[in-house]
Amino acid sequence: MRVSLIGAGVIGAGWAARLVENGVDAIVYDPHPEAERRLRRVLANAERAWSRLTLAPRPRASVTFAPSLAEAVREADLVQESAPEDEEAKRRLLLEVEEHARPDALVCSSTSGLLPTRLQAGMAHPERFIVGHPFNPVYLLPLVEVVAGEQTSEEALERATAFYASLGMRPLRVRREIEGFLADRLLEALWREALWLVHDDVATVEELDDALRFGPGLRFAQMGTFLTYRIAGGEEGMRHFLAQFGPALEWPWTKLTDVPELTPELVEKIATQSDSQAEGLSIDELERIRDDNLVALLQALRAHRYGAGDVLAQHEARLFAAAGADRTPAALRRPLHLYETVVHPDWVDYNGHLTEARYLHIFAEATDAFLRHVGLDADYLAGGHSAYTVETHLRHLREVAAPEPLEVRTQVLGADEKRLHLFHVMSHVRTGDTLATAEHLLLHVDTAAGRASPWVEPLAGRVAEAAALHAELPVPDGAGRAVVRLGA
Repeated sequence: MRVSLIGAGVIGAGWAARLVENGVDAIVYDPHPEAERRLRRVLANAERAWSRLTLAPRPRASVTFAPSLAEAVREADLVQESAPEDEEAKRRLLLEVEEHARPDALVCSSTSGLLPTRLQAGMAHPERFIVGHPFNPVYLLPLVEVVAGEQTSEEALERATAFYASLGMRPLRVRREIEGFLADRLLEALWREALWLVHDDVATVEELDDALRFGPGLRFAQMGTFLTYRIAGGEEGMRHFLAQFGPALEWPWTKLTDVPELTPELVEKIATQSDSQAEGLSIDELERIRDDNLVALLQALRAHRYGAGDVLAQHEARLFAAAGADRTPAALRRPLHLYETVVHPDWVDYNGHLTEARYLHIFAEATDAFLRHVGLDADYLAGGHSAYTVETHLRHLREVAAPEPLEVRTQVLGADEKRLHLFHVMSHVRTGDTLATAEHLLLHVDTAAGRASPWVEPLAGRVAEAAALHAELPVPDGAGRAVVRLGA
């Protein structure tokens, strides 16, 4: 898939990062002299976030800048426009894109609220135009609103939806085009009311943010509005909630039909309070805090396979499946390189080194990588079979600090009809230094019966094959070692 990005601001750069983290090369056009520097900063933030977000193998891709729009879009399968929100400027830009792009290329806009019917007016091929509206940071938030214009074809909608989903996103098709689409209309109502509350000195910007992040914001992140209010209705659900709280909508609580004038005085009040709220943190620092919190939230939701976490879990499954593995005899005759990671800052202890618990965590992930390699996937688990680790021995040979890159190579020391004996070697990616080793004994289990059972195909044959081929390898240094008993 060849993707062209027109515009490398906050949203365009976010698209570039989302593409790179999912193995899709991007060619970018943005005439701003600082465009490439700003985009590279976003790419660095995205790499930092994704390395924490998932252990799934991520195919790497690249970003290149084109000297002209024509060169950027000429060979693209999809063009994503992310220029400023100026309807006439966007229409001129889209016509220029269409002049140079292939007739079968999808042309998409990141507009946050302009109507696609108006944007596609005058295009020679309006049927291939859609709106794909993402949310910042694009590389972490999965939502993309997909909006068709009056002349957009169903084929274009399906192609765009499939493409966005392949990037680990949650395409939400808007049933009928409307200014602002869905999410931004909700956000705009909240924003207008917040401006009034600051304007009228009811609250400061920090107090309003606290009112969200310590309360309803936590609920909205997992369930949104309607499910949250359904629960508030108790056992009788939404009907009871509407009967009880619906009349309150007629009370003059809000000013949602009016917009405060952004006078110089109001702008200064908001900006000054915002400066104080930031407590001297730079935008870069605030972005890293935001990303770390989003990663933690997505991981928590993933653990429950709920909402945005379920989108992440499904995408990880696709990444693992797509990565595959080289299972040729030549590849299997050497220790298997199946797992890489970096030392995250929150993985180090008071000595500044990787903690003992994280050594075990990394080796456990390497074990899982091997099991996936031989076929222990979701279908195998659903069949009532798994593998449990019953014995482990670790050797800590050299310390390692953040953010050093690590890799693990795995050797099968032996296997029988129910057991698997693995040996892992953790090394520094750049220096090749051996940092630690781990030896594990695993037992195949019938999870329904709760007892050991023979391996089931395809694992049975693949485990036996790996064990036979690795039997030709030298026994690695440290295999069979035990902790020395002092005083014995």
